[in-house]
Amino acid sequence: MALSKLERRQRIKHRIRKVIYGTAETPRLSVFRSNKEIYAQLIDDNSGKTILSASSRDKEIDAKGNKIEQAVAVGKAVADKAVNAGVSQCAFDRNGYLYHGRVKALADAAREAGLKF
Repeated sequence: MALSKLERRQRIKHRIRKVIYGTAETPRLSVFRSNKEIYAQLIDDNSGKTILSASSRDKEIDAKGNKIEQAVAVGKAVADKAVNAGVSQCAFDRNGYLYHGRVKALADAAREAGLKF
């Protein structure tokens, strides 16, 4: 029986999360994309807390243009917030999505803004 799109993404997500783990020093940069918006958050898995987050819905983020441009704006914003919070490294969690399109644009923008992963 064929897997649905959601079941396939959940299976990939669990496979990724077996390997990727966020600590206070190197939190996990988790990406979620809906059809309209894109969200990113830095998570400390030891304490189970979100350190910071950014999304294309935030008022202070200028997320104009197409979805790729919005993802770039969110990537820059999350990297700026992370550097200001004293976080320079993180583990990238693509959350079961393919490393392509909006997810790749967000990751590349975060790297350019000074976040290492």
